[in-house]
Amino acid sequence: MEEPFHHLPTDGVLARLSSSPDGLSEAEAAARLESWGANRLPEPRGKTLLGVFLDQFKSPFIYLLLAAAGVSLGLGHVTDAAFIVVVLLTNAGIGTYQEWRAEGRARALKALVKGSAAVWRGGRLVRLPAEELVPGDVVQVESGERIAADLRLTDAHGLTADESLLTGESVAVRKLPDADIPADAPLGDRATMLHAGTTVQTGRGLGVVVATARRTVIGQLAAALETPQPAPPLVRRMDRFTRHVAVAILGVIALIAVLEAVRGAAAADIFLLAVALAVSAIPEGLPVAMTVALSIAMHRMGQRHVVVRHLPAVEGLGACTLIATDKTGTLTLNRLTVERLWLPGAGELSPADPAARGLLQAGARASEASAEGNDGPHGDAVDLAFLAAAALSGGASDETGSARLLGRIPYEPENRFAAAFHDIEGTRVASVKGAPETIARFCGGIDEEVQAALARLSAAGYRVIAVAAGPVASPVEGDLRGLRLLGLAGLIDPLRPEARGAVLAAQQAGVRVVMVTGDHPLTALAIARQLGLAAAQRDVIAGPELAGLEGKAFDAAVGQARVFARTEPLQKLAIVESLRRQGQVVAVTGDGINDAAALHAADIGVAMGRGGTDVARDAADLILTDDNFASIVAGIDEGRVAYDNLRKVILLTISTGAAEILLMLLATLTGLPPPLTAVQLLWLNLVTNGIQDVALAFERGEPGVLQRPARRAHAPVFDRRMIEQVALSGVTIGLIGYVFYGFALSHGLSHGAAQGAVLWLLVWCENAHCFNCRSETRSAFRIPIGNNPLLVGGVIATQGLQVAALAVPPLRDLLSLGTLSPVEGLSLFGVGISVLLVMEIYKRFRRA
Repeated sequence: MEEPFHHLPTDGVLARLSSSPDGLSEAEAAARLESWGANRLPEPRGKTLLGVFLDQFKSPFIYLLLAAAGVSLGLGHVTDAAFIVVVLLTNAGIGTYQEWRAEGRARALKALVKGSAAVWRGGRLVRLPAEELVPGDVVQVESGERIAADLRLTDAHGLTADESLLTGESVAVRKLPDADIPADAPLGDRATMLHAGTTVQTGRGLGVVVATARRTVIGQLAAALETPQPAPPLVRRMDRFTRHVAVAILGVIALIAVLEAVRGAAAADIFLLAVALAVSAIPEGLPVAMTVALSIAMHRMGQRHVVVRHLPAVEGLGACTLIATDKTGTLTLNRLTVERLWLPGAGELSPADPAARGLLQAGARASEASAEGNDGPHGDAVDLAFLAAAALSGGASDETGSARLLGRIPYEPENRFAAAFHDIEGTRVASVKGAPETIARFCGGIDEEVQAALARLSAAGYRVIAVAAGPVASPVEGDLRGLRLLGLAGLIDPLRPEARGAVLAAQQAGVRVVMVTGDHPLTALAIARQLGLAAAQRDVIAGPELAGLEGKAFDAAVGQARVFARTEPLQKLAIVESLRRQGQVVAVTGDGINDAAALHAADIGVAMGRGGTDVARDAADLILTDDNFASIVAGIDEGRVAYDNLRKVILLTISTGAAEILLMLLATLTGLPPPLTAVQLLWLNLVTNGIQDVALAFERGEPGVLQRPARRAHAPVFDRRMIEQVALSGVTIGLIGYVFYGFALSHGLSHGAAQGAVLWLLVWCENAHCFNCRSETRSAFRIPIGNNPLLVGGVIATQGLQVAALAVPPLRDLLSLGTLSPVEGLSLFGVGISVLLVMEIYKRFRRA
C-alpha cells in the first residue's frame, strides 16, 4: 500500500508524480489532462420544468386515480374520466408552481464565479482555469485564494488556511511543508496539505497537485452524495397509508361484487356498481388538498426564513425526532473571539472590563491583522480577535502619534509567539503574545496562580493566549526578557445569540439535539455546556474513538453520545446512518462541504443559505436564508402545523368516502337501487368536498404545538384516534343518508329525485363535518370562526354551487336535481348538522 501524500517528504511526492519544482511541460500537462480528465466534479442534472411537472404524478394516490380514469374511459364514462383528469392536472400545476419557485430561490443562492490558479508550467508562471489542473502541476498560492485541488506543500511562508468548511475547525490551521505527519493523521491535522475548497488566510506557498476532481477529499464526499436520498417522512407515511386504503377499497369492491353475483345480478351491472364504488372510495380530492396544504406551509415557512426545495419536505422538520447539528457557523458565529481574560491579582474578568484595556491593547499591537481594507478586516483569526476586543474596550490598536512602530517579529509555528516593538513617549516597548509556556520565558517563568488559571481556561475549552509587555533595550528577540505578564486571554468561537434558546425550544418540543463537529473535544464540550446539550466529558465521543468501533458497538456509542468531536466528514455520514438505523427521524444541519454527505443521507437536510457552501445547499431539502438555528424551531412549528392540517384534510376526505361506501353497501344489501351515480360521487368528492378540503389546509396551528412530544418514527397517519373518528363520522353520515334515501323512496319520490335529494343532504353533512375536522380534540364551538374565514366561505360556496347547478340545465340533469327547489335543498340543513352533534359528544367522552 502506498504511503499517503501528507506523510511523504516533498522530494518523494515529486518523484511519485514525475514532476519537478519547475512544474510540468505543456505537452505533459495536456497528456495528463486527457488521461485524468478535467478538474471538476460532475454536477447533478438540473431539474427541468417538465421534470418537476412529471414528478407530481409519482404518488400511489395518483396511480389509483389514473386507474379509475382509465376504467371509466374504457366503460364509455367520458365525463367521469374527464373529472379525474382535470383534478390530476390541477394538482400537478399547483405542485409544479411551488417547487419550481423554490428551486429558483435555491439556484439564486449559488455562486457563479469559476476559480483559477497560478501554475508553474515549463518554468513559467501562468494563470489557468482551475479545471485545467492535473496531478503533478506546481501551484502558487497566496492569501485570500480558494484552493482548486488537493496540494502537497513544497514551500510555505506564514501560510495558514481556513478549513472550517471542510473540517469544522473555526481556527485557521498553520501549514508546514516539512512537518512529520503520521500516515494515519486525521484530516484536520495534515499540516503538509492544502485541500480543495479551503481558503488561504495568510501567507503564501507552493504546492504540487496530488489529486483532482473525484480523487480530492471533496470528490470523495461528492461520491457519497450519489447514493439515493431517503424519502421525506411524509412520503413514507403516505405510501403506507395509501397501500392500506387501496387494500380496503379492493376488499369492499370484491365483497359487494360477490354479494351481487350471489343475488343473480348481471355482470354488466356488477361492473358498473364496482366502478361507482371505486369512485366513491378513492379520495379523488385528497391529492389536490394535500398539495395545497403543503404549498401553504411552504409559503409560511418562507416567511420564517426557511426555503423548502421539495414540497413533501415541508412536513419533515415537524416529524424529526433528532437534530444532528454542526457547530461552526450553525450554532456559533464562525468568528474567533476574546471571551474571557485572567489578570494577575484581578482574576477572571470580561473583555469589557476597563481593567482589561492594557492587556488587549498590547495583544492588538502584537497582531499583524488589519481592521481596514476594501474587503473588510483580514488576517489571522487570533489577531483579528484581539483587534476587535481592543476596539470594543477603547484601546488603540494602531500606531498613533504616541505609539510609533519600530519593528515586528512575525508569528512562526516553531517560535509560538509574535512581538511588536513601539516607541511610546520615547521608551522602546515590546508587546508579545503567544503560547503561555513560551511567553513565560520572557517573564522569568509563571507561578502556581497562573498555572491554575491556565488549567481552568483550557478545561473550559478556550484557546489560551498569554500577553506580556515591557521596556526593552532594542527591537530584537534577544532583548525580550524581564517582561511583565499582563494576563491570559481565552478565545473561542462564540455561540450565536439565539442558539441556546433555540436548542431549548427544540428540546421542549421533544426533539433530541446532538452536536457533530470537527472541533477539539474540550472546545466542543464547552459550547455544548453553554447550550445545555452536555454536562460532562462522558457525554462527548471523539472521532478516533468511533473509528475503532463497528456494528452494534458503534450504534451503542452513537446512541448514547450527545456531542461528537474531531469527526471526519464520512464519520458524520456514518453517525447519521446509525441514528436512522436506531429508529430516529434525523434532521441534519450544516453549512460546510464536510456536512454535505450527512445532509444528503438524513431524513431532512437543512443547509445555511448565507454562509453555506453550494455543495451543502445542493444536498439539503431545506435552506435557512438567515443562517439562524432558531429558524429550525420555526420549521418544526410549521411542519407540525402542516401535518396537523394534512390529518384534518385526510379525516374529512376518508370519513366522507367511508360514508359513501356504507351508503352504497347498505342500499345494495337491502335491494335498493344505487343511491348515487358515479358523476354525483365525483361531484361530492372533487367539487363540494374539494373546496372544503382546501379551506381546511389554511387552519392555524393549535395551541401547544411545540409542547407536544415528537411523533414516533413509524407512527402511522391512520392511528387509533383517526380510525375512531373516521368510523364514527362515516357510519353517522352513511346511516343518515341511507335512512333518508329509504324514506324518500317509500314516500313516492322517483329514483332520480331521491338521488338528487341524497346528494344535497350529503353536501350538508360534509359542511357540518368539516367543522368537526378543525380539531381532533377540541370542540368545534371553542375554535374561533375568524381563525379560518376561508372555511366559512367554502361552506357558503358549496351551497352556492348546489343552487347554481339548478340554473344550468345540463348540470342540473347530470346531478339529478331537476325536481328539487332551492328551498327544499337548503331545508335539509337540520338533518345534515346532526353529524356535528354526534362528534361533539364523542370528543367530550374522549376528553373525559
